[in-house]
Amino acid sequence: MNEIISLRTVEELQRAVSAFPQVEFDTQHYFADGMYCRVLPRAAGTLIVGKVHKKEHFYMVVKGSILIISEGKRIELSAPSIVVSQPGTKRAVFALEDSVCLTVHRTDKTDLAEIEAELVEDAPDSAYGPGNILKSLEYKS
Repeated sequence: MNEIISLRTVEELQRAVSAFPQVEFDTQHYFADGMYCRVLPRAAGTLIVGKVHKKEHFYMVVKGSILIISEGKRIELSAPSIVVSQPGTKRAVFALEDSVCLTVHRTDKTDLAEIEAELVEDAPDSAYGPGNILKSLEYKS
């Protein structure tokens, strides 16, 4: 499809899906010499609306197939795929099949809250806090 998808459309999608139960993700975090890697497996049919990132980074599909809906476009990616994600990008990602995606960011930080503050725009309406922890679970710990 060649339709133009605006940031507003992605934000409206995020508001709509926030009314439904949210998925708890088994996010894995890795650190190496000024790099942070976040690995996020997801089941087929899962929709994730991400936060706006402040810095350029790698986004990789290492297993499965996904549909990305972002400002101006929609793209289908299958493993193995690598995208350079630009600052200011907000996207919705739908897993067409069981998939694993990962991001790689430059940072010397290892505390997930500090990493989030450095790398993504504040998103008080997001259902997820630093480390991809469901906010409703943060308060139960």
